[in-house]
Amino acid sequence: QVQLVESGGGLVQAGGSLRLSCTPSASIFDLLVIGWYRQAPGRQRELVAGMASGGEITYGESVKGRFTISRDSARNTAFLQMNNLKTEDTGVYYCNAVSNGIAIEGQGTQVTVAS
Repeated sequence: QVQLVESGGGLVQAGGSLRLSCTPSASIFDLLVIGWYRQAPGRQRELVAGMASGGEITYGESVKGRFTISRDSARNTAFLQMNNLKTEDTGVYYCNAVSNGIAIEGQGTQVTVAS
């Protein structure tokens, strides 16, 4: 089964930037979709960004214009560039992918935005 290895995250001041990475154990182009969800305490899990194998991109409403998802074929890695971070962006970010009809999730990485 495909596994996802995440990195990035950490503590940043509001207005700052962070970049998350997600590397699948299979070719990134074999995944139907790859992206991130986030979970904040007391809040529903929400979609942050997703990229389909054909390159189509979807963003959650709250991150549009601030976050950018991309993929690097040479590194076989997806990236989530997060700019102009807000305190409400705090949460655990989970890389998700769909491979052969199976949903896969990474271990999650904490993002904390301080005011």
